[in-house]
Amino acid sequence: MLKEMLNMLVSVFVKDEDSNIGKLITIASEQLADASETLKTIEEWISIDNAVGKGLDDIGDDLNQYRGKATDEIYRVMIKGKIARSLSDGTINSMIDALSKTLNCSPSEIQLVSSIELGEGEPNAIIVNKAPLNALNKIGLSASQFVQFVEQVVPGDASVSRVNLEGTFSFAIGSDIEVSEDGFADINGATGGTFGGVFTPSEDYILPL
Repeated sequence: MLKEMLNMLVSVFVKDEDSNIGKLITIASEQLADASETLKTIEEWISIDNAVGKGLDDIGDDLNQYRGKATDEIYRVMIKGKIARSLSDGTINSMIDALSKTLNCSPSEIQLVSSIELGEGEPNAIIVNKAPLNALNKIGLSASQFVQFVEQVVPGDASVSRVNLEGTFSFAIGSDIEVSEDGFADINGATGGTFGGVFTPSEDYILPL
């Protein structure tokens, strides 16, 4: 930026950084560079995925979604969940879509079914038959906090009966080698089943959803 500004000077000025006019322009160019960097940071922080601290708080405040004791990672999920829930129409597919957008995972990682569908006969009850364990652990959500998100997307007259947090891993039966996506991972770790278990902080807390 400094050289560009010096080149813009008319020929009567010495276009050198060490000249008096060059030193003044150096000060101005440094200020402009700082301002440009600040504007770039502001532009990035407008994005929920890039905002941190106070910048993330401001985004949440605009949506009436407050942080409470949540970390930045969990607070981003809370903000995304607030937006996604407003688009849910209460159907199973829309609930799955809202949760997948909230947790930044594939809809295939979540399976919701009604209690009636499983033949249990409990009216207006939703069962989480499959949960995105990797996404929950990456964010740092506890099992109880995940249930809170599920409860937020179900219709007002429905309830969450239970949540299955078991993994998908399965051993071979008999002498047959397990070759399904639920078996052992390949050498690159790109395939294979997952064990159950979700991260639970030492001091679990309720999210202000």
